Amino acid sequence: MKPVLKFLERIEPDKKKSPFLHTLYDGFFTFLFAPDSVTSKGGVHVRDGMDLKRTMVMVVLAMQLCYLFGTYNIGHQHFAAIGEYTGFMEGFHLKLFHGLIKMLPIFIVAHVVGLGIEFWYAAKKGHPIEEGFLVTGALIPLLMPPDIPLWMLALAVAFAVIIGKEAFGGTGMNVLNVALLARVFIFFAYPGDISGDEVWISSITKEGLEHFASPYYHQSALDLHGWAHEFFDWIFGAMGLDTFSAIEVGKPVADGYTGATPLALAKSGGWPEVLSVYSESQMFWGAIPGSIGETCKPFILIGAAMLIAMGIASWRVMLSMFLGALLTGLIFNAAAGDAASYLAVPWWGHFYMGSFFFAMAFMATDPVTAASTNTGKWIYGFLIGVVGMIVRVLNPAYPEGWMLAILFMNVFAPLIDHYVLESNIKKRLSRA
Repeated sequence: MKPVLKFLERIEPDKKKSPFLHTLYDGFFTFLFAPDSVTSKGGVHVRDGMDLKRTMVMVVLAMQLCYLFGTYNIGHQHFAAIGEYTGFMEGFHLKLFHGLIKMLPIFIVAHVVGLGIEFWYAAKKGHPIEEGFLVTGALIPLLMPPDIPLWMLALAVAFAVIIGKEAFGGTGMNVLNVALLARVFIFFAYPGDISGDEVWISSITKEGLEHFASPYYHQSALDLHGWAHEFFDWIFGAMGLDTFSAIEVGKPVADGYTGATPLALAKSGGWPEVLSVYSESQMFWGAIPGSIGETCKPFILIGAAMLIAMGIASWRVMLSMFLGALLTGLIFNAAAGDAASYLAVPWWGHFYMGSFFFAMAFMATDPVTAASTNTGKWIYGFLIGVVGMIVRVLNPAYPEGWMLAILFMNVFAPLIDHYVLESNIKKRLSRA
């Protein structure tokens, strides 16, 4: 690596003459090489080979299984909706590449907009590029539906980065989780594009299912990605595989198909309604409609285990959030009178449906916006579990609760830490 290091050192732009180019250079350089400024060998400092950039990279790596499954599930849900290759592994190449065609633009737009804003602020302030958007940029695509309009995504990312982070001073200073702020912006500004049954299935038309509203929404996605289907058709045809052109582009959904998520079904008819459409195995393994990265529970739990093993995420927040949701679910079950009500959904059923595990592993554990004291982490996570379940079950307008619960508790995390510290100080003074 020494020749590469010497080459990069020779082409370093002048910081005063070209501050923006130097900012870009510095971000790329520190991505490849760890800084050589470390604490001295003497003294009591803890020395570690991990810096903030490498820590962020480890978090991104923990999400990669969610990316792989989410990409494939985009294709599977599309083909299941139109009645083609309905078996999960049937048409594997078509499903995978259809998912890539949908995922890559979302990933690219989120990073170009977010990193572009980060680079501009870093150049204007004269400091190195901050690493926080590595994780935020990886999280945002996993929180979105597959046909989210790209201009809307760009607007949400810009709002989240500028208002949610840069306005507070940049990485490490934000009060709210930036990735969740991008999602909540779309939810409140454009609710029809991130809620309902139709948004979770990519590239289908309104014909054949009346509640699949906004034909322009889906047709615009078809027009945007049609060239990519044609390109892969050329490759698949040369390999003797099935092609996209063998299936009608923009084909309407099959008779009797519903794009409803398990949460929407639970809201309308309780647990029996959910099981009439999806099996517990389907919900656990993730072959269901939903946000791109939230559906496959085993892969999410593997990512959570990686973060705990590397000491990046707090197991206290994860466990206490689980316990809070479990206890609230048991209370709801005890209060339920009708087996077909949302209150009667078994407590363990709530972990199969929706994004609980994804929120627990990658959102609630954000070290910047979560509580920092050990006791505070127990309180913080537990209250997220309680509030999230209350919003999910008792709020008629919103079938999921973790986004709002985490943002709500982000605001109270400093207050929780304050009272924990005050309590510790009083205990020590009483012993003095």
